[in-house]
Amino acid sequence: MPPPRMLPPGRLCTFALLTAPFLLAAQSSPEIAGIVARLDRLEQENRALSEQVRDLRAELAAARAPQAAAPGNSATPAAVQATPEERLDIQERRMDEQAQTKVEASQRFPIRLTGMALFNTFLDSSHSGGVDYPTVAAPSASAGRAGATMRQTLLGLEFRGPRSFLGGTVHGSVYMDFYQGAAPLDEWIRLRTGTIQVDWQTRSVMAGVDKPIFNPREPNSLAQVGVAPLTGTGNLWLWLPQVRFEQDFAFSPSTGLRARVGAVETHEVNPYGPPPANSQVEPVRPALEGRFEAYHKLDDQRRLELSVGFHTSTTHDSGLSVPSRLVSADWFFNPWKRLEFSGAFFSGQNVASLGTGAINQGYYVQGNYAESINTLGGWGQFTIHAAPRLDFHLFTGQQDYEDQQLKQGSVGKNLMFGGNLYFRVAPNVLLGPEVTQLRTFYLGQGTRINNHYDLALAYLF
Repeated sequence: MPPPRMLPPGRLCTFALLTAPFLLAAQSSPEIAGIVARLDRLEQENRALSEQVRDLRAELAAARAPQAAAPGNSATPAAVQATPEERLDIQERRMDEQAQTKVEASQRFPIRLTGMALFNTFLDSSHSGGVDYPTVAAPSASAGRAGATMRQTLLGLEFRGPRSFLGGTVHGSVYMDFYQGAAPLDEWIRLRTGTIQVDWQTRSVMAGVDKPIFNPREPNSLAQVGVAPLTGTGNLWLWLPQVRFEQDFAFSPSTGLRARVGAVETHEVNPYGPPPANSQVEPVRPALEGRFEAYHKLDDQRRLELSVGFHTSTTHDSGLSVPSRLVSADWFFNPWKRLEFSGAFFSGQNVASLGTGAINQGYYVQGNYAESINTLGGWGQFTIHAAPRLDFHLFTGQQDYEDQQLKQGSVGKNLMFGGNLYFRVAPNVLLGPEVTQLRTFYLGQGTRINNHYDLALAYLF
């Protein structure tokens, strides 16, 4: 008796898809959705296998084709000399290598593991205040501080899903470090940022925890990673929960405008100075932020980006409303292949809830009266790509407060300048020495200076 005939794989999947609605009529909606999803994955895998078979057939046909060679010349290309069995063996090894490097989620979507193992050894002068990398020079001197740590090691997971509704593509990331703990062997894992984003052709929607919408840029540093570089000296960086919408307007293939607006949850802190006995601050408040970026690509390696942004929110303290209003500008420009210039500037009032390091001077309360403290600041960085494996970063930043609103002994200005270099010891290994000087101006008490020396070794993965 002859064996039963089997349908080809393509026809079998097509037949299954055509008959699925009738076979599943009596099933519940979740079961139908699950079965349809599995059938869809089978169809995608079948198409991928068919493409691989076609490629193998084409390679085998090319190997068997007669080769035109000059008389007496026995040399032939290596691809022609390989037998079909050898080609199949090579293909299997490649598939095994891909299987070893692939990380897959329970929903069968690809996930990429990324981050860096970061080792820092550092030395501070006498005004460090007892911290590894101070964001303000301490008012009183103490013994110099030195040490080593791996607390700034980063772990990241990046994922990219299939097309979602209306043709959008889902992707996102989660980044963590060990900066929360300070004592030896007490280094706790901490969430830094995390996003879930849906992209369409010219627009996107994101929900997660990230830098403020109006201030996305920051300098380069392997020494200051647990908090953003130039914290307290011009970089408002605090990672905040947010939902944002972005729209891209392209005027030409090389010129356009990006508009980004969203709602942000601020991190409110106590008022500057001794708080009143009845002080009760709402810990979080909603904020509205936006950023509008004009960009122009000079060529494949050079571009110009100029942006303006805003932040508006209201702090609630003991029945009082304290406004937080900020405007900002940021930029990126690389007029030559080996030179980049980037930076940011802001001006406004009540910035303590956006990440100012050890300086909490957002607003003050006196009796039944509250007032926001005026602040302006910014930073700039020059990047020099000196060689394929060597980059120099020179940066400076400053944050300045309205002196008339402060008490004696408060921080009137906080300034940092310095530089570092990234030397690529190997394709994924960076050596990064850094030197910075922090100058903090105290009203009526003069200037305090802290020098910081850092040597970082980073393994990127």
